[in-house]
Amino acid sequence: MQSTSFKILDTLILIVMLFASNIIVSQDKDILEIHDNPEGQDVKVGLVLSGGGAKGLAHIGALKVIEEAGIRIDYIGGTSMGAIVGSLYASGYSAKELDSIFRAVDFDVLIQDDLPRKAKTFYEREDSEKYALTLPFDNFKIGLPQGLSKGQNFFNEFARLTSHVHEVDDFSKLPIPFFCMSTNIANGEQILLDKGYLPEAVSASGALPSIFSPIELDGILMTDGGVANNYPIEEIRKKGAEIVIGIDVQDSLMPRDELNSVTNIMLQISNFRTIEAMKSKMPETDVYIKPSISEFSLISFDQADKIIANGEKAAFANYEKLRAIKRRQKTSKPSIKAPKNSDTLLINSLVVSGNQRYTRSYIKGKLKLKLNNPKTTTYKKLYEGINNLSATGNFDRVSHRLIDKEDGKELVLNVKESKNTTLLRLALHYDDLYKTAALINFTKKSLLFNNDVLSLDVALGDNIRYDFDYYIDKGFYWSIGLKNSINRFNRNVEYELVREDFSLPDIEVNKINLDYLDFKTQFYVETLLNQTFSLGLGAEYRRFRLISETIGEDEDQLPRVVFDNSNYWSTFSYLKFDSYNNKYFPSSGFFFDGNINYYLFDDNPNSENSNFVIAKADFGYAFKVFDKTSVNLGLSAGNRWEEQNVRSLNFFVGGFGAKMINNNIPFYGYDFLSIVGDSFFKTAITLDYEIFSKNHINLAANYANVGNGLFENGEWLESPEYSGYALGYGLETFAGPVQVKYSYSPEQKEGEWFFSIGFWF
Repeated sequence: MQSTSFKILDTLILIVMLFASNIIVSQDKDILEIHDNPEGQDVKVGLVLSGGGAKGLAHIGALKVIEEAGIRIDYIGGTSMGAIVGSLYASGYSAKELDSIFRAVDFDVLIQDDLPRKAKTFYEREDSEKYALTLPFDNFKIGLPQGLSKGQNFFNEFARLTSHVHEVDDFSKLPIPFFCMSTNIANGEQILLDKGYLPEAVSASGALPSIFSPIELDGILMTDGGVANNYPIEEIRKKGAEIVIGIDVQDSLMPRDELNSVTNIMLQISNFRTIEAMKSKMPETDVYIKPSISEFSLISFDQADKIIANGEKAAFANYEKLRAIKRRQKTSKPSIKAPKNSDTLLINSLVVSGNQRYTRSYIKGKLKLKLNNPKTTTYKKLYEGINNLSATGNFDRVSHRLIDKEDGKELVLNVKESKNTTLLRLALHYDDLYKTAALINFTKKSLLFNNDVLSLDVALGDNIRYDFDYYIDKGFYWSIGLKNSINRFNRNVEYELVREDFSLPDIEVNKINLDYLDFKTQFYVETLLNQTFSLGLGAEYRRFRLISETIGEDEDQLPRVVFDNSNYWSTFSYLKFDSYNNKYFPSSGFFFDGNINYYLFDDNPNSENSNFVIAKADFGYAFKVFDKTSVNLGLSAGNRWEEQNVRSLNFFVGGFGAKMINNNIPFYGYDFLSIVGDSFFKTAITLDYEIFSKNHINLAANYANVGNGLFENGEWLESPEYSGYALGYGLETFAGPVQVKYSYSPEQKEGEWFFSIGFWF
């Protein structure tokens, strides 16, 4: 009986032990299966990295833990941001190096087509700092751009980072075999990219719709791979991966209360398919890593620290599984030295493809390449030249590749010319001189020649103006231009000031209204001097009118005094240099603008000698004293030689403005046109503090001597006769700066307020 009881008890214990062991096995089935290592087996491990914009930075954190576990990655497949991180890892960078690279990157610069200001010619720079909105206008139909950015800055930076593997056309021959996914935008089918030029393939995989323009490769127009396949697990198994580690940074569906914007609704719709697809892909993943990224958006690049840390945390939660994988590998990850990307280049040949309208000489001129006598250059200078080409707006894409040759490198350039040759551009502006204005611009490229551009500005508002410009751009060589413009404004000025310069009757008024009109036609040629200065020569016809309808000489005369209503013919020359990083709030760079007009003849009845010269020069230097504090120093001078009776062409000093025409000189503390003379010398200093991004507080001071013959009698060196100070606030917006300034002059003992909204034109 007792023996039977013991047998029953033993049986029960055995059943309990077996049940418990089954629970343990089921709870840790994955780990036990991974531990199973048949004799001689060396498992191949694949890594899948999904897309997710800024959330893809979590891949870097997860890669740190995977490296720490000692896993050898045999294949990498990625989509969008996963393709970017994965391709760099596959080309030899460690997770730690990727962490350093991505923390140092300014993603705002990479994402936007806001090319460096110095990459643009003076003509292109003026355009980019004048218009708030540019739209395609072919066949007089308003269109929309394919994307907010062409991705040129991203392509340049990625090409530099992968320059050590630039000769690899088969991605399976990278240090770690790699592929990425893109989408055929014509039919929605997925495209696997495992051959070609790595920067082009990754750009196609990451061409996020509406942000980046589609990329054309091999005749196929491609967009972001996440549209068709955001988690390519099947593809990586077909490559040979036996165990798959997947890092998923895709969005989950948002609750109803967050569906409160067009962006979120569109994002939700696009996530339906990817989330549905993950239901079958997730179980197929041996080690599934899902970082906590719900609090971040596609563009939360400013929170890189948190996102990377969350990637580490999610991977570490799977650390035992990762170590189990390591134990199934016979060999470790091959030792790959950090890529050594030399910054120096010797480019001695150029191959251009894709150009039809724009000649090789035009492209070569924009690149500023001298191939006859090549000199060592740098990636930085090369990309400045490529940005010069992209900044013209004549190309949808500029891709490049460097091919090693015996005596240097060959630059292979492939350009895609823009099909949009007609543009409609718009802007709004207000200031105290021109008042309210709406700018409408019509631009036509390739009108008569492949590299010409016709531009017509019409400013409608309180003072109607227009500016016509036809320009044949020959890049580094002599370019040709024709300009015609009308500029007009009305302004009340102190009567006593005008009397000092003109013979006027004694009347009991404090101010009179001046009607200022300038009609000008110029023909000119210009070129780059020493690749940095812009030198121009030309001829000018000008009709200048300065009248007042406030006063008359007698009762029978119309109530108008004509100060000038004459024609002038002259030749002119100018020399410009501008390396300011920002036109309105510079924190670095130099500025120089000097011009000379030699007047040959005129029909002004007061002119005794038609041959006279007017010269003016402006110099500026900006530099940072602290991280967010900068100083801008300025010097300006102007003088007229010979003819003294053409007083309407004097220098009019006073007011505030970023674009003052002809001889109008801005000066804090005084109203517009307040100080008049045939010569002036001015110094200025501005201290600018960027209290937070794009918001500026600035303090300025300026001093000047203004009069007649200052440089002949040496009075320009005397203590300044005029001074002024200003305190201002400035805000940078997509439509231009918003500026408010209060200025004060000790001589006048009163203040002046100045306001400006939008780009100056």
